[in-house]
Amino acid sequence: MAAEMNIRLEQDIWVVVADGEKALFLCNEGDALHPNLEVVRQMHEENPPTREQGTDRPGRYSDGPGVHRSAVEDTDWHRVQKERFADEIAERLYNFAHRGDYEKLILVAPPLVLGELRRKLHKEVVDRIVAEIPKTLTNHPVPEIEKLLKAA
Repeated sequence: MAAEMNIRLEQDIWVVVADGEKALFLCNEGDALHPNLEVVRQMHEENPPTREQGTDRPGRYSDGPGVHRSAVEDTDWHRVQKERFADEIAERLYNFAHRGDYEKLILVAPPLVLGELRRKLHKEVVDRIVAEIPKTLTNHPVPEIEKLLKAA
């Protein structure tokens, strides 16, 4: 697995551009000199900040026989949703790999999402990864992603 060096966008290589809410599964229909990334699948998950997802006050628990009570840390629902989304991406990548839809894969995601994805990917998917790029590119149009990957 390489990290952001000598990326070669060969024909039929897949590129997954993801963050905690959106994922683009792209396939290079062109070649290394003239990449033409086509969208194979798109995933989108609404994931508002935790403050908009949780409405209850943090829970409390008793520290023992006295009257003292401690607060329980509030759940970070935004982070939980990102982890679930990484699970979904990993499952889709496994299904595509198992069907033989791609042989080589480049992952592009912010460092935290990339780390979460790495933990969840099946060996069959991991073995196909040729590069990982720790960047957020989900809001870029596909032609811009092509240019950025070609320059990497």
